[in-house]
Amino acid sequence: SLIPTSTGAAKATALVIPELKGKMDAIAVRAPIPDGAITDIVAHLKKDVSVETVNAALKNAANGALKGILDYNDDEIVSADIISNPHSGIVDAPSTRVILDRVAKVLVWYDNEYGYSRRLLELAAYIAGKDQL
Repeated sequence: SLIPTSTGAAKATALVIPELKGKMDAIAVRAPIPDGAITDIVAHLKKDVSVETVNAALKNAANGALKGILDYNDDEIVSADIISNPHSGIVDAPSTRVILDRVAKVLVWYDNEYGYSRRLLELAAYIAGKDQL
């Protein structure tokens, strides 16, 4: 069974990017598998956008400021495809939707064990004063 549930992703994102506070929300869908989950993010935007512009922005972030944290995928994927992916989120680009030009819906997969563990290792390395793992 798939289980819709709350997620702290939207609140955590707003803590990191304060401009997003109150402008987005998300739910997670849990499945009875050891790893792999998906977050459904819906954001109300100030400017008109298209699926192409939303995906381009996410792809640019994955290749730029969020490299190593956010992954971008143009292929149709399922939970098994993201197991052992070290990124905190994997954008499911074919699932991106835009409603009424200003409401964007994005699905982001994540390996809830491996991706999280990678961030903890990076934090430990940072605290220890090392540049890399």
